[in-house]
Amino acid sequence: MMAMSETTTLRGEMRYDEPMSRHTSLRVGGVARRYYQPADRDDLAIFLATLPADEPLFWLGLGSNLLVRDGGLDATVIALQGRLDSIIELDGERIYAEAGATCAKVARVSSRNGYVGCQFLAGIPGLIGGALAMNAGAFGGETWASVETVETVDRRGDIHVREVSDYEIAYRQVNGRYDEWFVAATFGFTQGNPDELQQQIRDLLRKRSDTQPTNKPSCGSVFRNPKGDHAARLIEAAGLKGLRIGGACVSDKHANFILNDSDASADDIERLIDRVRDRVFVSSGIDLIPEVHVVGKAG
Repeated sequence: MMAMSETTTLRGEMRYDEPMSRHTSLRVGGVARRYYQPADRDDLAIFLATLPADEPLFWLGLGSNLLVRDGGLDATVIALQGRLDSIIELDGERIYAEAGATCAKVARVSSRNGYVGCQFLAGIPGLIGGALAMNAGAFGGETWASVETVETVDRRGDIHVREVSDYEIAYRQVNGRYDEWFVAATFGFTQGNPDELQQQIRDLLRKRSDTQPTNKPSCGSVFRNPKGDHAARLIEAAGLKGLRIGGACVSDKHANFILNDSDASADDIERLIDRVRDRVFVSSGIDLIPEVHVVGKAG
């Protein structure tokens, strides 16, 4: 590991053997070998530059689209919640947001200014960094539809400005430079009516509350929607609502949600995901692709 001088002293917080169940919306998961919360972007860059080139890294937002296995993560977790969360209003109906800013706050700030294009972000319980990494979407909107440029950081701690054309963008997929991670983005919008846009957010949140289970831990939608269909419809058609393994169950309210209903383990949830996928394939011939990221070692 590279030695640090007084001018490169880290200012963030390091924890060891940190339980990931504290940091995922499913409330499951083993421990991370190391868990670092950078103080700011400069501190993050310095920290990355101190790491061995082969050190496994895992970037963590709100943990809302994530299943960490019971054996945990033999890696360094970089946690951005509450860090790198600046949102700056620019001229020309544009907003600059760091990776640690919540999707919901970006939606609120944009709507308050009358910017059309990211109201759907209000329904995504995650951070902008994660939304960029997976082209997160909801209610017909997608993150990259409004992106103008992004900023990334590499293992040396160097910052890069990248164009949209540097990436291949698809439904819930972003392919590009795997040796870099998103730290910020500039979004461009069209002008609309602030009152109407803020009402649109309220309507979206009401719809989310009415149609999705919010009283139990979950990871949000488990599977991607196949082209021309909906995963929830296929799961319900296969008769899988209420299906249970251990403390995990398929929601009766929205079939594409799996809940930690009763002290579930990560293994309970993963086995239920596999069971649902198998049963849907048998009943419909469609292989559902998981949207949730499953990481770590089996317990």
